[in-house]
Amino acid sequence: MPDSTYDAVVVGSGPNGLAAAIAMQQAGLSVLLLEGKDELGGGLRTAELTLPGFRHDICSAIHPLAAASPYFQTLPLAQYGLEYLTPPVVAAHPFDDGTAAAAFSSIEATAATLGPDAEAYRRLLVPLVAEWPGLVRDALGPLRFPPKPLALARFGLSALLPATVLARRFAGEKAKGLLAGMAAHAIQPLSNLTTSAIGLVLLMAAHRGGWPLARGGSQSIADALVAHFRALGGHVETGTFVRSLAQLPPARAVLLDVTPAQLLQMAGHSLSSIYQWQLRRYRYGMGVFKIDWALAAPIPFTAPECAQAGTVHLGGTLAEIAAGEQAAARGQHPARPFVLLAQQSRFDTTRAPAGQHTAWAYCHVPNGSRQDMTAAIESQVERFAPGFRARILARHTFDPMQMQEHNPNYVGGDINGGVLDIGQLFTRPALRASNYRTSQRGLYLCSSATPPGGGVHGMCGYRAARLALREVFGLAAPPLYGV
Repeated sequence: MPDSTYDAVVVGSGPNGLAAAIAMQQAGLSVLLLEGKDELGGGLRTAELTLPGFRHDICSAIHPLAAASPYFQTLPLAQYGLEYLTPPVVAAHPFDDGTAAAAFSSIEATAATLGPDAEAYRRLLVPLVAEWPGLVRDALGPLRFPPKPLALARFGLSALLPATVLARRFAGEKAKGLLAGMAAHAIQPLSNLTTSAIGLVLLMAAHRGGWPLARGGSQSIADALVAHFRALGGHVETGTFVRSLAQLPPARAVLLDVTPAQLLQMAGHSLSSIYQWQLRRYRYGMGVFKIDWALAAPIPFTAPECAQAGTVHLGGTLAEIAAGEQAAARGQHPARPFVLLAQQSRFDTTRAPAGQHTAWAYCHVPNGSRQDMTAAIESQVERFAPGFRARILARHTFDPMQMQEHNPNYVGGDINGGVLDIGQLFTRPALRASNYRTSQRGLYLCSSATPPGGGVHGMCGYRAARLALREVFGLAAPPLYGV
């Protein structure tokens, strides 16, 4: 551990830790970034998990919120080699009859795949997409009185609904299924309040810029952020796993890209009793079981839209997806789980040897599960892509506890850093005047356990840094895009 004195120390190099470190460094401070692993990036890592030459994203794979992030858009990441590739179909949702609903960048093109619900889809999305530039700053932040309250209110009227209720606006299974697949990214039962929020945000992002992937792998995003931090004069130390604040060098501010479980371990003795009580009550959600495949050829989806999609949602109807998510939340392992699948190599030739391909997928399972879901996930792919199994050259799996081993923030395999339901959406990790401030002066939380939660957007880190800059140093944070 370095023994120098810094203005600020940031622990954890996921997208939020990197955002916090860069924001502090931009303000002219001396900042040290500490990472427990030998590689930087947290969920933004890419490795040859199966066979030589096949590059797989270990966690995050598709990046609608990274491209739309009001903070990341202010950073010159392209100068450090970051290039986004946007598939022509944002996301496809196949059905058993061989057809598919599909989200395109165009609202009209998307509506055209939804049959009798084309007009209902336009009515729902057109006004929201028009208000996206203002909404994204409010949606990716803590609860506050926004500068355009009417726009946020219009969004909130739909976003607060359970996805199963919002889906009643549609008559056909295609529109309902498309919405269900989007809302299932919330990793909770679709009957819960606010599950429509993540679905609508993802659809708005689709219609404002698509869902891109990073050329070369998600690691490219982390590499660009780290390179910019270093170019600003920031200091980085890897292989330094912090278990106690006593390990840290002197600093006026410490920002932790960790969740409440690690915060209690690292600093519990110095936190107030009421804050510790709140942290111990923090709830983690479902875990994920993930598979990466090395493939001899692309996945042979029956529906043609799937061949042009970076993301494919596999689960059939709204009723089937809702039942599977409810079962996992109750501690069961659904026989037909909802599967989120990405096929980056269709659009990025750096991911696999010439003529061969990769694919990435996961399903939701009970937190901490050790059950092997390989057969269930592959059956769902085969269901919509007959002949898929014959193209598998090799596979690599992560169960929830292996996900946690890879990244301690994924407690029990929860990649969202805690349940994002109505009880924790705005109060994560505790009910306080500021979600980012702990009970100890100068100590801040900047992880996905703070608003707005999981996703590669860096806004948890940026907002924590903004608070620390103001409270500890009397400085202003760098402005957001469009402000």
